[in-house]
Amino acid sequence: MKTSSLIKEALAEDLGQRGDVTTKFFVPAHARLSGTIVAKQPGVICGTKIAARVFNLLGCRAKILVKDGSRVARGRKVMTVSGGRALLTAERTALNFLQHLSGVSSLTRLYADKVRGTRAKIYDTRKTLPGWRALDKYAVRCGGGKNHRMGLYDAVLVKDNHWASGVDVVSQVKAVRRKHPGTIVELEAADMRQVGRALFAKPDIILLDNMSPSFSRKAISSIRKALPKCEIEISGGVDLTTVRSLAGLGPDRISIGRLTHSAPALDLSLEVA
Repeated sequence: MKTSSLIKEALAEDLGQRGDVTTKFFVPAHARLSGTIVAKQPGVICGTKIAARVFNLLGCRAKILVKDGSRVARGRKVMTVSGGRALLTAERTALNFLQHLSGVSSLTRLYADKVRGTRAKIYDTRKTLPGWRALDKYAVRCGGGKNHRMGLYDAVLVKDNHWASGVDVVSQVKAVRRKHPGTIVELEAADMRQVGRALFAKPDIILLDNMSPSFSRKAISSIRKALPKCEIEISGGVDLTTVRSLAGLGPDRISIGRLTHSAPALDLSLEVA
């Protein structure tokens, strides 16, 4: 979904058929308002242009003070806004975008900082809010992470349920490369047996899913020897207490679903003068 459509749907959801009843009855039509969006906690800001567009669509002006991807301290002014009483109508929708996306960026930055100095990079997954994928993945990039495939269409990822079909993976990998040259092919492995099968297919990436550190270390060693150019990804149950030790095993990628499906919103508020 395009961002402009998402913004319009979000506003329509909030306004319904009757519009902003509270503001209509309790704020004079001729009122002129101004305010500042302030960070109530430290984090990484993301979504400023989207928030500004929400205000703009309702006839208000917005001045961005902090670029997306910037770290902010508690109390930092992020944006100033001005306009008529519609400023209050736009407030929650604008903050919903800004708080959620800043939350994703902030959480991603925490993980990226944890693995700094290792070869591992932090990647997202497809576990995103429906309709928000492009925005969620943009927020991950703003936080210092990288994007896994955008959807089912732009890369191959053979997971456990695909393995269960009993298909000849080696021949199908060759078929994909003939039909869709340049497409990244990744194979998931949950144990050493599947690692061995994956090696025969010579994929671009092998994903070690929910393996113990000892098995991951063994698998990484085997993959490096057999396919030096193959990237190695670790996924499953990764959190801030374990990500550094997992990075120390030597993977190229660590993918984390919680970056987008469980990131807490960054606390931001609009303070009207």
